Amino acid sequence: MQEHPKFRAHIGQLKLDFTLRKLRFFLRLTGQMAMRVSTPHPTSHGFADRADAGKQLADLLAQQPIKPDTVVLALPRGGLPIGVAIAQRFGLPLEPLLVRKLGVPHFPEFAMGAMATGGICLVDDAVVKELNLSEQAVQQVIESEQRILAEREQRYGASVPLSNLRGREVIVCDDGMATGRTMQAAIAALRAAKVAAITVAVPVMSQEALARVAPLVKQVESLLCPASFDAVGQWYRNFPQLGDDEVISLLSQVQRLSASVSTTGKVSTSSS
Repeated sequence: MQEHPKFRAHIGQLKLDFTLRKLRFFLRLTGQMAMRVSTPHPTSHGFADRADAGKQLADLLAQQPIKPDTVVLALPRGGLPIGVAIAQRFGLPLEPLLVRKLGVPHFPEFAMGAMATGGICLVDDAVVKELNLSEQAVQQVIESEQRILAEREQRYGASVPLSNLRGREVIVCDDGMATGRTMQAAIAALRAAKVAAITVAVPVMSQEALARVAPLVKQVESLLCPASFDAVGQWYRNFPQLGDDEVISLLSQVQRLSASVSTTGKVSTSSS
């Protein structure tokens, strides 16, 4: 018997509600009940493009007070258009935070961990054990991604030292979270820098990503958290891969935004 689409959507929302109830119970136990998860459009067909998603996400963030010295951090590449929309909406400084997924050897789309600027490297030992990966194979992936991260840091130019964010609230954004592993690495880097509070803001995320990230941060803000999730791109009608030229252009826009905010006296993320 074929399920009716409305029935499938209802069951999907019930599953999501159950996941959120479990998360809230966990957070009560750990004293982190300040976390808020928003999924106002559980059956939406998604977004026109990253710019559209960023504007909608900014509208969602506007429902909560945001401190004037908050810093927006975008995960390149896809997170930059999202970050630009949020920073423009609230007049906040915007900085890139570089991360890299650690893909399983021969199956790079399947993540076994992630790394972030600042020397953060997280490897999921359970995945390594399940796939019987050798230490040498894992180390080769780590070294390869470290080289790419270093090359991109040089190519994209210097970003704010994470130590400058100590004691500040931050909004970390991306164009979506499939597994949440790269966001987890970004969060680890920010916690090591002793930021005051972290809000994760993404247009769409899987329930797996929600479960992985939510216990680590103050708030999770997302427009979509569908019960069925294959890839971030399926929730965008236009989802092109951003090339280096586009990234550098966006980073120039980021620098102009941050400089504009700095001159208005709100906050500066430049080194003293």
